Amino acid sequence: MGESTVTPLEGRDQALPQPVTAGVRQRPMDRLRTPRRPRLWFEVLLIAVSYWTYSLIRNAVPEQRGAALRNADWIWSVENHLSIAVEESVNHAVNSVTWLIIGMNYYYATLHFVITLGVLVWLYRSHPGRYAATRLVLFATTAVALIGYYFYPLAPPRLMPGGDFIDTVVVHRTWGSMASGDLKHMSNQYAAMPSMHIGWSLWCGLTIFALASVPWVRILGLLYPAATLLVIVATANHFWLDAVGGILCLTFGFTVARIWYGALPYHLPRTVPPRKKAPERLSPRPAQPPAGPR
Repeated sequence: MGESTVTPLEGRDQALPQPVTAGVRQRPMDRLRTPRRPRLWFEVLLIAVSYWTYSLIRNAVPEQRGAALRNADWIWSVENHLSIAVEESVNHAVNSVTWLIIGMNYYYATLHFVITLGVLVWLYRSHPGRYAATRLVLFATTAVALIGYYFYPLAPPRLMPGGDFIDTVVVHRTWGSMASGDLKHMSNQYAAMPSMHIGWSLWCGLTIFALASVPWVRILGLLYPAATLLVIVATANHFWLDAVGGILCLTFGFTVARIWYGALPYHLPRTVPPRKKAPERLSPRPAQPPAGPR
């Protein structure tokens, strides 16, 4: 994801219809939909405020412990009825390999943020024309997830009473999940559906796969959400059906961006013209005194 990557979609840039014809004054809505070069100070402020707002709303959602546990029991019983309840087996199998599960605990706690921010920085630097649209996908995905947290509280497998799931952060005493150990009071533990670990990681993976030109980087992009799915199940933080919820939220995010910009983010031009500077005002020349007799 370095500066040397060049998108294979570059050839489509010139074929895209432009929002307005050159020389025609744009309407306000057209200006909003036209890709522009992002401003660093605005993007840093927007991401910080947006994540703070997301965390505030997510943690302000009533925990509804009783409903969350009932929903978890229902999902678990449905999975068992359909013979697709693999979470407990994965949780125990990976937990038996100490170094692996400890690594997954730290993966769960850190890469969710590190990789997502890294992809945003890469888009900002290397694909400024696609940055705003791709960021909109991420924001819309996260926003609709808040609706799921409110209307469908869900306990993670590790909190199911009478279950045989292992809370790997507690057992191995690793710093990790905001929903375990000393940090559990800082996060709503019953906001497991949909999984934004999957929503965000799949957003990262698809973005890398679509825009990177180096083959092994594109492959890593696809492996990242797959590895994240294994981690969220192995650490007993999610049912695998929570991942389906995350995918549906991401689909909504792409739909919003497609409607707003008229194209998928990856099909927009890679670069945009620099912002035009306002013309400088010319100060009037001082009046010259009349020439006297020579």
